[in-house]
Amino acid sequence: MDHKSFVASLTAAEKARLTTLSDAKGLWHLAGHLGLILGLGGLIAAGVPGWPLLLLPQGIALIFLFTLEHECTHRTPFATPALNDWVGRACGFLLLLPFEWFRYFHLAHHRWTNIPDRDPELEGTKPMTRREWVWHVSGLPYWAAMAKITVNLARGRGAAPYMPAPALPRIRAEARGMILGYGLVAASLALSPLLFWVWLLPVLLGQPVLRLYLLAEHGDCPTVANMLENTRTTFTTALVRFLAWNMPYHTEHHVYPNVPFHRLPDLHQALKAHLKVTAPGYLAFNRAYLMRRKP
Repeated sequence: MDHKSFVASLTAAEKARLTTLSDAKGLWHLAGHLGLILGLGGLIAAGVPGWPLLLLPQGIALIFLFTLEHECTHRTPFATPALNDWVGRACGFLLLLPFEWFRYFHLAHHRWTNIPDRDPELEGTKPMTRREWVWHVSGLPYWAAMAKITVNLARGRGAAPYMPAPALPRIRAEARGMILGYGLVAASLALSPLLFWVWLLPVLLGQPVLRLYLLAEHGDCPTVANMLENTRTTFTTALVRFLAWNMPYHTEHHVYPNVPFHRLPDLHQALKAHLKVTAPGYLAFNRAYLMRRKP
């Protein structure tokens, strides 16, 4: 069975149940995620004993807003389209990931998942040696690439085949607004270092954790069109599933992208007998990934 056959096997009632969107469920989950970020940030700002130890957890909580932004490109976390768009833009600003550009980049990834020369995620991003893995996981290539992309978009450059012409003015305007916002943030640091400690330094520290997480989604999967083979579901803890908005059920997400985060566990139950590529955890995946690599 391939992913198309599985989706075709679902009844109309099952499809309707699985794809029902909910503002309430999205907002409750967002409240929990933001509450964790604000709580950790408040403790850091207050300088509680041992506060430097909270920088990494704060960074992990912040950097996993990527999974929310990712979901917002599909407009599935919330039933209200505008809410998806504005939450996605806010996450994109915090993570140096322009939402309007990322929407089309990510939709191209879904259309051509793991297909060389088609999937934009495969453009020089997968480490092929252990040394490349260390550099990749550091997060430094990500920050450099996204800074370059944002500046190019703001200058009216960097158009790609997956970016539709009608969307270009909106993409460019967002990039320019982000650069202006970062300028204001930089100016604020002259008055107070607060944003450095509760946002900027933590996301730098948290980015390697996201790199480890993202490698598991498609790393070393077959370069075929079947989503049951080119995408990996990773079994993990409830906390990781919470922070990642249930995206460890990644095969499930690629098989049926219209399913919102809160229904992915249900989709997993229906699909689990057909999963072809899984991992027992992110450490286990990366350990095996490195074993398959030369120094």
